[in-house]
Amino acid sequence: MSYAIIETGGKQLRVEPGRFYDIELLAVEPEDQVTIDKVFLIQHEGDVHIGRPLVAGATVEGTVMRHFRGRKVIVYKMRPKKKTRKKRGHRQEITRLMINSINLNGVAIASDASATTQTTDAE
Repeated sequence: MSYAIIETGGKQLRVEPGRFYDIELLAVEPEDQVTIDKVFLIQHEGDVHIGRPLVAGATVEGTVMRHFRGRKVIVYKMRPKKKTRKKRGHRQEITRLMINSINLNGVAIASDASATTQTTDAE
C-alpha cells in the first residue's frame, strides 16, 4: 500500500491512489487533471522518502470530480446581559479530487490501476 503526504489549501493530507478527497476549492474545471508538487513524504512498499521540507521530483496527480459547498456552519456570538447577539452562517467551497498516481522523478510508483489490481489479487 502506497501513500503520500501532501499540502493543499493550507492543510496536509495523507492520500492514496484510487481514493477521492474533499479539499479546499481549486480554480480548475471538473474532469481536468491537477498536479500537486508539495509532497512531504512518500511511502511505497516499505521504501520511505522524506522531504526537507519537500521530496525532490515528487508529484501527485489527480482528477477533479466536482465542486460543491460543504455543510453550513453557524457562528453565534452573544454577550450576556448586554442584549448583543450576532448570528452568521458559512458554507465552505469544496473540490472533490480523485488521486490517480504518485510520481517520483517522472515515474509513476503508485497509480490507480495498480491499486485496483492489488485488491483483486488479494481476494
